[in-house]
Amino acid sequence: MLHLPLGPTVAVDVVAWALLSLAAGYGLHRTSTARLDHDTWVTRLRPFERSGRRYERLGIRRWKDHLPEAGALFAGGISKRSSGGRNSLHRFAIETRRAEYTHWVLLAVSPLFALWNPWFLTIAMVAYAVVANLPFVIVQRYNRGRIERLLSRRPPRPTGASDPGDDAAPAPDGPTPARRPTAT
Repeated sequence: MLHLPLGPTVAVDVVAWALLSLAAGYGLHRTSTARLDHDTWVTRLRPFERSGRRYERLGIRRWKDHLPEAGALFAGGISKRSSGGRNSLHRFAIETRRAEYTHWVLLAVSPLFALWNPWFLTIAMVAYAVVANLPFVIVQRYNRGRIERLLSRRPPRPTGASDPGDDAAPAPDGPTPARRPTAT
């Protein structure tokens, strides 16, 4: 364990959280949509969550829109505040998984702070990780539950059709040829 005076230790903690947050966010930003287009054991909603409805008891509708949103922080990222509406529900579900994984990663790395923090600051850093990340995990799970309910009500899409913004393959007859510029 590294021993630093309290002031520099807290400064290292602040820098470490900033760097870890950027690294986790960027790493998940670079993850392909194909790896995020389905739930895993981490992101799968559990029966007790009741398709996200359980979180309404926590008053999520009142506070979820007050949390910061960093989906568009990196070039090409997508803000979950304006992700295309009903026509892009599948893509929105992908982005909720991306955000949820980011916050789970930050929770998972919080014990690393024990490498240079005294025990009481380690506990404070883990508590900070929970307080700073769990609300975001809850919001992503709540939103994905809502998306799943909406998608279950929609009629199935015709084979080969995709929502705008999906990373779907081109239609079977290939991409549309580019138009030639015309002289005017």
